[in-house]
Amino acid sequence: MSSESNGAADIPWLGDPVDARAMFGPELRSLLSTLRGLAPADWSRPAAGHWTVHDVATHLLGDYYGRLGHDHRNGLADGETLEAFIHRTNQEWVELHADDSPASLIDALAEAGTRLARRFATADLAAAAALGVSWAGVDPAPAWLDIAREFTEHWTHRQQIRHAAGRDTDPDPRALAMVLDTFMRALPHTLRHTSAPAGTQVQVVAEGSGGGSWTATATAEGWSLAEASSGRPAAAVLLDTETVWRLATRGIDPADALARAHVHGDRRLAEAACQMVSIIY
Repeated sequence: MSSESNGAADIPWLGDPVDARAMFGPELRSLLSTLRGLAPADWSRPAAGHWTVHDVATHLLGDYYGRLGHDHRNGLADGETLEAFIHRTNQEWVELHADDSPASLIDALAEAGTRLARRFATADLAAAAALGVSWAGVDPAPAWLDIAREFTEHWTHRQQIRHAAGRDTDPDPRALAMVLDTFMRALPHTLRHTSAPAGTQVQVVAEGSGGGSWTATATAEGWSLAEASSGRPAAAVLLDTETVWRLATRGIDPADALARAHVHGDRRLAEAACQMVSIIY
């Protein structure tokens, strides 16, 4: 199995498809409720790196427009990597809308987000997406993964806004379960350079409400989430759900996550699993 795919259909190593289509409407309502509840000073609080709450909300609006076919980005510059292109164009969009009022941003998010939720609601999960998911090692990605990945981005940015305003991560277990299940599709790609005999299993357990368990199995072609678990894994990494999603989005470093983990079995495999990242980083 290659970690790159020329088609979106034949990639069983990603595990069973997930369906995030119905979750965009509730997520949008939660975002709008959060933004409408902010004090004026909250909009200038740091939320994600050098971005403020206003910047993160503006970035989300750019994501909505891009998905609706109103992409503001030009092509890659000479010698520019995809990651550099994405970071550059995201920053350009944020700077372009730096003077937008919070009220106008909220109105624009409500309008575009509603249209986007309706579009995703009828999407064909089995189709090939126009985009790849680099952190899962697939290009093009299956639509189900592309849509779920988009949901995780919306959810993650909302948590950044909540945290900036002094609130904890949203405890809704259904949304968190979808986010974690999607993020874990990075596990086979994360382990792609980790050698192990065929049949070796690495398990990651997210403990807490909305958590779950995922097992990657070494096969002749590479690591796979599709193989049925059998016997005791060679390595098991137990983390709380908050640590898992923060690790996947690089809110914490792999070493910090590993220090918080309960590790059973082969520490080399556990350390490799904790390198997982589920964003373009």
